[in-house]
Amino acid sequence: MVVFSLTATHADIDLETVAQLSTGAATVAADATTSPALNGAVVLATCNRYEIYGEAPGPDDVEAARSALITEISARSGLPRETVSGAFSIAQGHDVTRHLFAVSSGLDSAVVGEREIAGQVRRALISAQEHGTASPSLVRLFQTASKTAKDVGAQTALGSRGLSIVSVALDLAEDLAEERPWSGKKAVLFGTGAYAGATMALLKERGVQTVSVYSSSGRAHEFAAARGALALTSSDLPQAIAEADVLIGCSGSDNAMEAVELAAIREGSPQQLIVIDLALTHDFDPAVGTLDGVELITLESVRLAAPEEQAESLARAGAIVSSAAAEFEAERQARQADAAIVALRRHTMAVLDSEIQKVRARHGCTAAAEEVEFAMRRMVKQLLHTPTVRARELAAEGRESEYLAALEALYGISVAIPGMVSGADEDPSAPDSCPADRSRTA
Repeated sequence: MVVFSLTATHADIDLETVAQLSTGAATVAADATTSPALNGAVVLATCNRYEIYGEAPGPDDVEAARSALITEISARSGLPRETVSGAFSIAQGHDVTRHLFAVSSGLDSAVVGEREIAGQVRRALISAQEHGTASPSLVRLFQTASKTAKDVGAQTALGSRGLSIVSVALDLAEDLAEERPWSGKKAVLFGTGAYAGATMALLKERGVQTVSVYSSSGRAHEFAAARGALALTSSDLPQAIAEADVLIGCSGSDNAMEAVELAAIREGSPQQLIVIDLALTHDFDPAVGTLDGVELITLESVRLAAPEEQAESLARAGAIVSSAAAEFEAERQARQADAAIVALRRHTMAVLDSEIQKVRARHGCTAAAEEVEFAMRRMVKQLLHTPTVRARELAAEGRESEYLAALEALYGISVAIPGMVSGADEDPSAPDSCPADRSRTA
């Protein structure tokens, strides 16, 4: 088993490309896992990153698994395979673990320490489990990433100010706004997803009393009713936009509002309009920022304006993430060692049981036969001690492959699925006929 990742983030490519790559992200894992080279996959798609965590049966299958994912992404995004392939960086092993733990903890975000990403990581795993694409190894990886994020939040001051992409965007809006306080402003919110919910909560915290919600999906009424807002229909929307002080896009719909459309609706309006576009695929044509009286805030604006967290908090958070990643990898390697240990023990015990059967056939269930069996089992237990210790030592050093190769070369034992320890609690030395005193062999 090999866990790998494909990542495309704001740190390496522009957000427009991230948005294009993310098209159809929800179905990529389900279709790609039909490939025998991919045991499982979890997709993490946010406003500034598109990452896929996959599991291949072995090292030789990683490239085929990557190819299957690239093919699916290319088909959905409409981008050439070469473009898609070049947009993603690939990692394996410890690098994957540390990266996901850092992402979940907010260390790799445009707004360092942001709160939303931990929830997005959790939801990515839930979605993969619902679609049947989350392998046991990926479930452990994501669950531990979420635990690490909680530890970072509890043990450091990182993000203690409640910074998020939404909060930084609203801070920018305050800087650009005219003198009128937030309590006197009218806001129109597009979308009903997680970002829309976070935005609604922050608007309320800042005293905004009049918030209207529009969603082309038809979910605005339920969303607005639960949050004390006003739901808009398509016919209501133009008037609400004409009277608004702030427009906030969180929906990522396929139909971005064009600059000419907004200009027509706002024609003759003397008041300033601030447009905040938090949707990865844009709710507003970027040209709206060129209109008179309109200020446009985008995800890129947020990224550039995000404050740096204190160096001490970052260092502490980084240490927590590194320690958690190292511990996770050590446990993963130990599980692979367990599989090899069980395989060697079963092989040895099978040989032992064969020899004991010969003793029973010759001497029956006599006291002498019991003594011979006891001595043979004790000897085998002693012989297995050193190989067991060495297996765990090599696993801790990341050299479990050497141990697996030795088992196959010396005993012909092939551990086909590292990490899957089926029946590890069974006792191959259990008796099948002779009532020997088992307490002596424990």
